[in-house]
Amino acid sequence: MKQFYVVTFFLLSTLAFSQEAQGKGDIEGFQLYPNPTTNGKIFITTAKQQPKTVYIFDVLGTKVLEATILGKELNVSDLNKGVYILRVIEKDKVATRKLIIK
Repeated sequence: MKQFYVVTFFLLSTLAFSQEAQGKGDIEGFQLYPNPTTNGKIFITTAKQQPKTVYIFDVLGTKVLEATILGKELNVSDLNKGVYILRVIEKDKVATRKLIIK
């Protein structure tokens, strides 16, 4: 059963990444740094700098963090070391990226 979730998650992630590669719905000026992170904080900047809703999923597709940020700093110190999928929504635009926490 776990394998089914992993395969489904990667298929959906691939679809999301391929749509972003085609320029559909990606947030203008989106930057995520540092990635990988070691200090428990990441910074998310965009061209418009509007409030953003951030979702972080583990490799099984389970949502492990949901936050709304008004600035650019997000605390991820509660997350274990590993690879995650980060999804950011700003107004009607979406950006999805891989996030590595060391």
